[in-house]
Formats: sequence, structure tokens, C-alpha cells
Amino acid sequence: MKGRIRFKKKSAGRKTIRSAVHSYTALFEPAVEGGYTVTVSKLPGVITEGDTLAEARARVREAVRGYLKVLRKRGEASPRERGARRRRPITERVAVVV
Repeated sequence: MKGRIRFKKKSAGRKTIRSAVHSYTALFEPAVEGGYTVTVSKLPGVITEGDTLAEARARVREAVRGYLKVLRKRGEASPRERGARRRRPITERVAVVV
């Protein structure tokens, strides 16, 4: 999930509904007991997990959607993630001899 916002227009009869598509970077980390733990650094407190990668993806979308709905109800702006395309997390295995 990357930090871009696109707008979509939906027609519901005569009323036009404008909804935004938000994107954020999510970090999927394998859990020791199996499955994945997912965090979204731009959205503090958004953390979820899933037994499979597909389940973790679905749950993080649900968590982000809920977070943004709460912000909207409070009248707060949704955080924007800038420069996400240029900066990607780097993960490497590091071997150490002790």
C-alpha cells in the first residue's frame, strides 16, 4: 500500500458520491508462531495479523479502512504518505560468527 490518493465518483440515483482511494505502505513480518504481523507506519496503532499472506492483506485493508473512517468522523484529514515510490524497505539476512 503506497501513499497516493485517487478519487472515484459513484452515482447512486441522482446523488453523486465522491470517495477517495488511499494507499499506504504496509510491512508484513513473518510471526514466530506462523502467519504474519502487519503494521502501517504512517498510521499509528494500525497493527493486525493473519495466518496466511492473503488473510493478512485483507485484514490490513480492513484495519486501514476503519482507521480512516474514524478520522473522517472526527473531521480530521487522512495522513498522506509522500515519496513512498522512491523509498522502499530493505530487508536482508545478516550472518554473524560469534
